Amino acid sequence: MVPEDLPPVNGPWVSLKGVIINNDLQILHETQVQFDTDLPEFRTHGGVVTSEDGHTITAPTLLWVKALDLLLDQLKLAGADYTSIAAISGTAQQHGSVYWQRGARHTLQSLEASKFLHEQLARSFSTPNSPVWMDSSTTAQCRQLEQAVGGAQFNHSQPTYIFQLSPPPVCELQRKLAEITGSTAYERFTASQIAKLSQTKPSVYNSTELAVGGHTNYHAVISSETSTGTGTGTVFQRISLVSSFACSLFLGDYADIDYSDGSGMNLLDIHSKEWSQICLDATAPNLIDKLGTPVASSSIQGPISQYFVERFDFNPDCKVASFTGDNPASLIGMCLTEGNIAVSLGTSDTLFLWLRSPQTLLEGHILCNPVDKEAYMALLCFKNGSLTRERVRDDCAEGSWELFNELLDSTPRGNFGNMGLYFDVQEIIPFVKGDHRFNKANDRVHRFTSMEVEVRALVEGQFLAKRAHAEDLGFNIEAGSRIIATGGASNNKSILQVLSDVFNAPVFVLVRVSGSLSIYKYRYPTQFRKYTILSLQEAANSAMLGSAYQAKHALVAEHTSFSEMTSCLPPPVLACQPYKDAAQVYNPMLARYRRLVKSILDTT
Repeated sequence: MVPEDLPPVNGPWVSLKGVIINNDLQILHETQVQFDTDLPEFRTHGGVVTSEDGHTITAPTLLWVKALDLLLDQLKLAGADYTSIAAISGTAQQHGSVYWQRGARHTLQSLEASKFLHEQLARSFSTPNSPVWMDSSTTAQCRQLEQAVGGAQFNHSQPTYIFQLSPPPVCELQRKLAEITGSTAYERFTASQIAKLSQTKPSVYNSTELAVGGHTNYHAVISSETSTGTGTGTVFQRISLVSSFACSLFLGDYADIDYSDGSGMNLLDIHSKEWSQICLDATAPNLIDKLGTPVASSSIQGPISQYFVERFDFNPDCKVASFTGDNPASLIGMCLTEGNIAVSLGTSDTLFLWLRSPQTLLEGHILCNPVDKEAYMALLCFKNGSLTRERVRDDCAEGSWELFNELLDSTPRGNFGNMGLYFDVQEIIPFVKGDHRFNKANDRVHRFTSMEVEVRALVEGQFLAKRAHAEDLGFNIEAGSRIIATGGASNNKSILQVLSDVFNAPVFVLVRVSGSLSIYKYRYPTQFRKYTILSLQEAANSAMLGSAYQAKHALVAEHTSFSEMTSCLPPPVLACQPYKDAAQVYNPMLARYRRLVKSILDTT
């Protein structure tokens, strides 16, 4: 059970949503808790708390716990039958971390059914606020990690580096880290967040749980360096990702981090699926003892906690599957296969690709594939997504999407040679900020001649960027290539038409149910299946749907493939196809985009 993406401020940090589905993947019950409005006592805005420096962004850990209390009660009042739940999984924002206080494991294992979770876990966290993916306060720690992987030695007691006589160039340091972990160092990634806490608040870092024992019936929770082999009598400590933290609540014990979410930490060796010792050493002392053992995303972590059996009448045989991050869950929910590309259009726009083998990227991320543990997924994140589109909508179309679409549709493909790149916040790919407008002669202009040109410049520029960087990953548009669109803007046919034209490929949308917490309700399969199809608006959130599939897949993975399991689903629906002149219009614009971006980077 984890936060859900909700437009217009979408993301796994604004709400908690619960969904119950049946064996045919049909939705039976759903409800949600909005953090800001339903839990105002935590004083969050958009589910987070932003410090005065504007860079440190956190969320109260207990907020998520109390939201779970509320949500489970709401589902029960809605008529949910917890006794027939067979498995639970979920998805959470990537990169965020939770720090368990000493004694927390004992509390998890001995929860009293007569009390709320938030009452019993109020003193279970060594820091009350969890760093989240929006945080950008760890630049120094990112550079330290890159230097360490490049060969420098780091003294944890005095966080300064002793450099080699000829240290490698910055790009080579970044490449070495990306080769191991799938990504260069990013401020939001968990390694830099842990390093910052260890360096600035060592007493908090050192106060994370020290406990004895292991959840030995279902998984190993201790790394091989500290395990006795059985888990019994083993000393270990714990830091969780937000996904494994949520999983721990249902498990009544520390849940392990799954490969996919773990590969978004700058700590996991994506090749061996084990923690990288060089990255651990560069981050914080004794860190391997605090992380547990990474596990496959489709693994069963154990039976549900007795707390939920006694308080909500869950079946004691109900299984808790691994929880994962929102981006891996999106890949699951879109049923993405090799040769296709997925575009999630939300607050941040995200590009997904299925990879058979990892590539080294200095921009973007390579994560372990949550469906096939031998495969990988490529992820390109663009910060300036729906909020930038909404800003231009408000400026040019009086806040109306209908008028915005009319303006967009009234201008020809290619926009009379005008091109615009719009970055309200510092973009990741490319590393640019601000509005950049160019006329047909490639001269900078302060403003375009009409609102219509402004709107089309925005949308074309956003999708040209996505195609350019997808091609840098090796994606080539071929016969049969198709784009799967999801997220809030996937409901906008006018925007999707531009996406189709720029990529010169058909665009499909998902027509399925979706949910954040995914609870799979068991029913014997029937001979005839009927689909419950919700509107495209309801089907737009693939991450929530993906966590539903995660629960079922964990139960059947040993004897049923993921494609077989999802064969009962209706196929994606064709939303639009490119016009015949799309390649003629946009191939030259793509080359022009690359030149303009280079000129911007050279002058900023």
